[in-house]
Amino acid sequence: YRRERSLTLRSSSSALYNNLAVLCPPARAPAFGAVHGTTLNLLGNEGPPRQLQARGGGSALSTPLLTQAAWCELPSRVLLVLTSQRGVQMYEADGSTMVFWHALDVPEHPAAHSVFARGIAAAGGRFICVGEPGGVGRVVALGWPSPADPPDPTGTSFGAVLVFDVPPKGTNVTLSEVLEQHRDPITDIAAEQGQAPDGAGDLVTADDSGTLCLWSTGEEFTLLGKIPGSGCTCSSVRLWNGIVAAGYGNGQIRLWEAGSGRIRAQVSAHARWIYALDLAPLTGKLLSGAEDSFVHVWKLSRNPDTDDIELQHCHAECVTDTQVCGARFCDPAGDTFAVTGYDLSEILCYGPA
Repeated sequence: YRRERSLTLRSSSSALYNNLAVLCPPARAPAFGAVHGTTLNLLGNEGPPRQLQARGGGSALSTPLLTQAAWCELPSRVLLVLTSQRGVQMYEADGSTMVFWHALDVPEHPAAHSVFARGIAAAGGRFICVGEPGGVGRVVALGWPSPADPPDPTGTSFGAVLVFDVPPKGTNVTLSEVLEQHRDPITDIAAEQGQAPDGAGDLVTADDSGTLCLWSTGEEFTLLGKIPGSGCTCSSVRLWNGIVAAGYGNGQIRLWEAGSGRIRAQVSAHARWIYALDLAPLTGKLLSGAEDSFVHVWKLSRNPDTDDIELQHCHAECVTDTQVCGARFCDPAGDTFAVTGYDLSEILCYGPA
């Protein structure tokens, strides 16, 4: 890979996990998004750069900080999802129209519990999953139509996942399920990007303790297994062909079998905290970015004779004097990628050498 160009942002990127969103529509240039404080910087396929503001949920006291943004690609539509200290916002793909707003349950004494949402993934063909890692700490699933007896959204366990059921069109998004298996704040959520083996599940959720939960999606989400954490934060996770790739605060990347939960490979990939992972679904290329200013490209594969999972290092790129906070491939084959850095007012783009 080689450096190709830089895209100027209206403001710099915040030091948040996975702080780069990329949408790659067929036969069009990618669209990019990066969070800065209370706003999302958008660089679209057409028109000038623009910003989306966090919604305050009816409070006039202050504008909440955004924690993440991601495009969720469902078979029938694409939505831009933003998470913040006060709730979840869903927009049409270009950010022009708000489709849905879900307010988080803010405690009576906010200083006692930090409430925010983080972790976004499309799953199961019609669901968008969002992590609620602080305070009430749930993952919520929104669905349509709504179930007869939806779960109470005011639980008190930490690390929940909210499951939203999204209709093919319109604004009738509903909260269909709340997954409450984590006991620490959710950090990231990922859905299967390849072909999962039988029994492997198609959704993985990660938390601050490093615990991973593997799920099967459907009318009801089923917990298939839990990989215990070791006290080190899993900041970013991806799922491809039944392989879970997880990046940790100690700079390690670990590969797990999504079916059995067995660890299959471990590499000390970075000298400091990993902030971002991404997978190219067509090729199995894995992208990692960290506080140590490095971005690495790896290749995941299975040995056809032994079925062992193998990890090959392909490329290293030093983004000088930059704390990398976002890294994403810009095409399904992983031939191009983009990088954001803390306090960096541009997106760096890389292509084939």
